Amino acid sequence: MENGNFFERLANSVILKLGIILFLVLLLLIPMESVKDLIRERKNRDQAVSQEITSKWGNKQVVSGPIIGIPYTYSYNVNTTDEKGNIKVESHVEKDYVFLASKTLDVQSKVEPTYLKRGIYQTVVYNATVALHGEFDEIDLAKLDLNPEDLAWDKAKVFIGLSDLKGVKAVPKLNIGQKQVEFEVGNTDITLFEQTMVANVNLLDRSTKSEFEINLDIRGSRNLTVFPTSNETSIIVSGTWDNPSFNGGFLPENRTISEIDFEAHWRIPSFSRKFPQQWKGSRGSMYYVTNYEITDADYPAVSIPEPAVSSRSNVQMSTEQDMVQVNFLESVNNYQKTTRVAKYGILVVILTFTSLFFTEVIKKQRVHIVQYVLIGCAMVLFYSLLLALSEHMGFNWGYLIAAVATIMLISSFILGITKEKKIAFVFSGILSAFYIFIFSLMQLQDYSLIVGTIGVFVILALLMRLSTRVNWYQFEKK
Repeated sequence: MENGNFFERLANSVILKLGIILFLVLLLLIPMESVKDLIRERKNRDQAVSQEITSKWGNKQVVSGPIIGIPYTYSYNVNTTDEKGNIKVESHVEKDYVFLASKTLDVQSKVEPTYLKRGIYQTVVYNATVALHGEFDEIDLAKLDLNPEDLAWDKAKVFIGLSDLKGVKAVPKLNIGQKQVEFEVGNTDITLFEQTMVANVNLLDRSTKSEFEINLDIRGSRNLTVFPTSNETSIIVSGTWDNPSFNGGFLPENRTISEIDFEAHWRIPSFSRKFPQQWKGSRGSMYYVTNYEITDADYPAVSIPEPAVSSRSNVQMSTEQDMVQVNFLESVNNYQKTTRVAKYGILVVILTFTSLFFTEVIKKQRVHIVQYVLIGCAMVLFYSLLLALSEHMGFNWGYLIAAVATIMLISSFILGITKEKKIAFVFSGILSAFYIFIFSLMQLQDYSLIVGTIGVFVILALLMRLSTRVNWYQFEKK
């Protein structure tokens, strides 16, 4: 009889019930982590499809230049020793280039971003027109220790760069002086940029002073970057997008962003430039990009190996911190928001179990531990349901339908347990408050931490107040 009383008291022990509930909460961390893995898997799939789309449409574009390059020849002597030990002097003639950056450069770009979809996935792509207008100054050969007679003026070239030539919609043309020349894909001798385009110009008058105009009609994705090479660079980028992000090494001096479009203006002098106005010898890449998309750490960095820099010039490698970059962010990132919601999952489970436990104690309605398990499973399933629905109908509608379905399922289950509509109605209100609170946090990017902390503090205060209405010592007497 005593043993029966002991086991009966043990089964009815509040402390044991709390211990089991705590163990159940910890056990639910396993399926919660599986749900997070599922979200990461779907997010990686979304990124893979996005990269596949952009590889066919046009990747992130970096517009560079223009740079004038003039070939020249120079000779040098090398002492060699023959088999008899006699020293001979051999003369060698080599070919290299002298380069000149523009004095001024005005860049005006109009961008039309849009979504390109494949199945349930989508990515941001754009069509853009880029107008380059500026002026070249006279090259100072005395500073470079070159003889004008050594330069092949008739074989001068103008170089511009575009990171993905697949995005070129029309052949770019160069208007310089009174001439118009088409650009061609450059050879491997000159690799100033990731993808270098070349236009042949004839400088028989031995003068580089001229005005130029270049018009680019291109396609790209996610962001547009401009590499300022001029002594004075002015950049204006406008477009029909309501959520641009300005990265790179320079923020715009002026910007206007409305619900349908934006416009940003930069003025960049050459003081922070890592290469001179003119140089000779260095024909390798002038920059390397370590990360095209700074705004999203989940995207892998795109690294380009740094080529050797000639010791005969003071050309240093530039990075994206020497560029102007405009990112076209998605207005809604379903996977990012779902990930953020899932981070609050265990908190919602704890608060729900706590509310259910207080309901059990105050209303004298027994809830079996198996029923706790089923309610916990329903709450974990909410996040899988949210993920599946948001992929097809967007995050907001997916959240609403998943939350309503979960609340109705759990509330009807509580009604079946307690047989009291009032308890089920109160519990549905508690769950609704939790899900509304989490949804509100998703809309507050800058204030989510402080609002979330204050909200949890208020909930804890309410639970502490509610606990004072319970005579906890009665359980010890029983």
